[in-house]
Amino acid sequence: MLSMPTGAALRQARHLLVERDETPSAELVAPIVARSWRRCREAGLIPVGRLPDAPLLDGRAVLRAAERQRELVAHARPVMEYLHAQTRDSGSMVILADDRGMLLQTLGDPDFVDRAERVALMPGASWHERHRGTNAIGTALAEGGPVVVHGAEHYLDRNGFLTCAAATVSAPDGRLLGVLDISGDQRGRHPHTFGLVRAAAQMIENRLFDARHGEVLRLRFHPLAEGIGTVAEGVVALSDDGWIVGANPAGLALLGLAPADLGATPIARVLQLRPADLVDWGRRHGGEPLPTARRDGARLHVRVEPGRTARHIYVPPSHAAPAAPPDALAALDTGDARLQVAIDKARRVLGKPIALLLQGESGAGKELFAKACHASGPRRAKPFVAVNCATLPENLIEAELFGHMPGAFTGARREGSPGRIRAAHGGTLFLDEIGDMPLVQQARLLRVLQEREVVPVGGDRPVPVDFELICATHRDLKAEMAAGRFRADLYYRINGLTLMLPALRERADFAALVARMLAEIAPERTVGLSPAVAAAFAAYAWPGNLRQLANALRTACALLGDEETHIDWQCLPDDLVDELRRPVLPVSNAVPSTDNLQHLSQAAMQRALAASQGNMSEAARRLGISRNTLYRRLRHYPAGGAH
Repeated sequence: MLSMPTGAALRQARHLLVERDETPSAELVAPIVARSWRRCREAGLIPVGRLPDAPLLDGRAVLRAAERQRELVAHARPVMEYLHAQTRDSGSMVILADDRGMLLQTLGDPDFVDRAERVALMPGASWHERHRGTNAIGTALAEGGPVVVHGAEHYLDRNGFLTCAAATVSAPDGRLLGVLDISGDQRGRHPHTFGLVRAAAQMIENRLFDARHGEVLRLRFHPLAEGIGTVAEGVVALSDDGWIVGANPAGLALLGLAPADLGATPIARVLQLRPADLVDWGRRHGGEPLPTARRDGARLHVRVEPGRTARHIYVPPSHAAPAAPPDALAALDTGDARLQVAIDKARRVLGKPIALLLQGESGAGKELFAKACHASGPRRAKPFVAVNCATLPENLIEAELFGHMPGAFTGARREGSPGRIRAAHGGTLFLDEIGDMPLVQQARLLRVLQEREVVPVGGDRPVPVDFELICATHRDLKAEMAAGRFRADLYYRINGLTLMLPALRERADFAALVARMLAEIAPERTVGLSPAVAAAFAAYAWPGNLRQLANALRTACALLGDEETHIDWQCLPDDLVDELRRPVLPVSNAVPSTDNLQHLSQAAMQRALAASQGNMSEAARRLGISRNTLYRRLRHYPAGGAH
């Protein structure tokens, strides 16, 4: 560990700078201090001797100065009192200065305050560098950031008994408001003081931000989900149309922005999300952090706070034709971060001999995603052949997949059949719900994948085949392997790259997704959702996922009047209206933890089970909890009784 330079060495270095203009070495004098010394020299300050006249306001003038900085003082005072409580009896004081270095308020130990006042460290005095030389307050203002100045690092000898740590305080619009400082006797220097004052300054900045932007949509974010809610979090405020209108310094730093960018930067320019999607996530998932990324790929977790005057989610009709996406995969991207990751990974393996395994709930869009992969890859001009393994009769699945020779079995086609695998030659074979394939056919499929040739039923001559393979399932294949229902060797053959597709209720792009679907369903007209329907849609769990949403929108567009442009309640199927209006269905809050499950009454769970026709998985989704948690909770209740 390097030892601190002695006071004599620092004074000698300062003398050489003042008298001979010799720049001190960085090993001896910190660059920030060396720059300050040079500024002091150029301002004509002399380290030893009489000070130039410096402003010193009387009591009434100090009150007027504090009144001009009323917002800063009001939010800084509780933090100063907290700091003073932490540093009490340590021979130090807490100081608040304005943006010109004028001291507004101080709190400190009486014995040290007396010594400090001898060097004008008191309200009304200016501690700008041109008046007091190198010091934490003035140098923090000059450098625009946190500073420590210890002992003989002070430019003026008379201040050498001090050790000071200071951090600037900025307004949510980026404007510098002032400086928070802790000063004490240099003999009692504590290494944690610098961190303490920086954290306290961030606390003030966050209080200022909340006071100014509590009415509007706010985003709290950090690279770690656990960092949200700490003094290190970034915070931004958004206008109604998605522009960043306020931020704390941590927020600017995490987004790679400068104060000048406030009011001139839409959030979609820096985050891989749209404003409507953020509002949507906030209403559907409450305080749950949303994993996303900056446009440069840096990961962030974002918590959405709608604000006290936030409006309902509204999907207006689109009057402008959207730009054509570059390919089918890009057309699926409406802003959800998890789906964006899946699209990016899929794009990287297109055209390579790597099998894709798509996992997700029924209706989550696995076949749509598979078709987009095919249409975006080098085999797009060749066939895309989809086979649903769950719907093929077990006695016909072998013939359907592998083909058959003429007269191979009773009921076989007279001319024979090439089978679905040979039909995909040159293109893409999509095996949906592969987890439902019988074990016997799993073994035959494995041989086809290993040898790249297929033998039709009733034949003895193998036929070469060439295709890209995409499989999909809603089942947990690892659990199926453990239960002996799925072959491990087949699993590792089809699992070149597994992609998890999010359920509709988990997606952050609901508003944009609805707008895209409506444009596809009714391209000849501009259609949107009414505010009431949009809010109900956003709060609904959509157990049928994309398939259910698409069917609802398709029906609504068919029932829409010729002159109508907004889908309202009368355009929706009665059963869906009934579900949307059920009080037990909203999932706008974060998924409850086990500690909060007492708020789910027996009646609510029974209503959810009734609405789901006894389907435990769907009932759990409606309640916003896992199926296992629902089972556990039901066991806590005696039959027919209340908890």
